[in-house]
Amino acid sequence: MLAPLLRGTAIHELASRLRRLPPSCGPVRLIGIDGHAGSGKSTFAGQLARALAGAPVLHLDDIASHDEMFGWTGRLLAQVIEPLGRGESAHYATYDWRARRFGPTHTLPPAPVILLEGVGAGRRALRPHLAQLLWMELPHEESWTRGRSRDGEEQREFWAGWVRAERRHFAEDPSRPYADLLVRQYSEGYEVLRGPAGTCGPDRPLTHGDGPSAMC
Repeated sequence: MLAPLLRGTAIHELASRLRRLPPSCGPVRLIGIDGHAGSGKSTFAGQLARALAGAPVLHLDDIASHDEMFGWTGRLLAQVIEPLGRGESAHYATYDWRARRFGPTHTLPPAPVILLEGVGAGRRALRPHLAQLLWMELPHEESWTRGRSRDGEEQREFWAGWVRAERRHFAEDPSRPYADLLVRQYSEGYEVLRGPAGTCGPDRPLTHGDGPSAMC
């Protein structure tokens, strides 16, 4: 049984545990951070990356596109997962959501820990390659409200299409039931709970948070 994490040091204690996990994708400990759009994944991933001494973060928003909101699995496996699994650097084109086209190619070396952040990071095709899956524990309606507020009126049409696509995705390929840890955000920071896939039962508190609160 894992010992509880200490209050006030949630991110750093979690980072320490992640470093000690066995590699899952070649030499890489690939950590999935999933949750509804607007749930705070990007902010949490950024803070965790800093606690991991600058671990790379691969944002699935850079992989997805207007034409393939969730149809990007093959490209991610071929361009990222397979090279990392061989201990090689991955190379993938990043999508520009405003220009609606793919831009420059990004290089991702096989670091000891890489964070894979975005809706669908815990999908069934990726789970075999993850060292651990984290789920941002925020209801979908609250998450989507935050996301709409963040993106403004000009993205209203996009959000209408996104909500339909996200509902369909999670209905067909849910992530939360397979999460090792659940992450809840509070004004004073984060709380980490054992997830449904945890070995000691779901929703058991591991830590209370640290760090500022912010939306992704």
